[in-house]
Amino acid sequence: MTILEKLKELGYQLPNASTPGGSYTSVNVRGTIAYVAIQFPIWNNNFKFQGRLGTEISTEEGYKAMELCALNVLAQMDEKIGFDNVVGLNHIDAYFQSNDSWDDSPLVVNGASDTFIKVLGEKGMHSRAIFGVHRLPRNFSVGLTSSFTIKP
Repeated sequence: MTILEKLKELGYQLPNASTPGGSYTSVNVRGTIAYVAIQFPIWNNNFKFQGRLGTEISTEEGYKAMELCALNVLAQMDEKIGFDNVVGLNHIDAYFQSNDSWDDSPLVVNGASDTFIKVLGEKGMHSRAIFGVHRLPRNFSVGLTSSFTIKP
């Protein structure tokens, strides 16, 4: 089963791959590693899940926000690299903004991790790091960067 078929079977749709908001590229390839620039919870140019986790955004909504970030990563990979050229996901860095008392970041980041594993299977296994930040652009609750190994 192809990745696109798997996405469809799981009920996922890929958003349109966004364009960079600054002087950088969405996917930077160095050798056999593809680095995907930070992806936010954007659906076809519509900003979603804006606010702080634990205040305006619930943990459950944060999970959905990270799921959408992962779908944006996959959209970038599909458009810039092609799924047939993906060997596997290496690592993700997850960023979030929250109020001071909220402490469920692993549950939120599982939204991305679970999506990658469901869609990519064994190729979706990865390491990860989670960073709480004071503020994300456009007041997004979460953001996600990633790296993939690709065929030479």
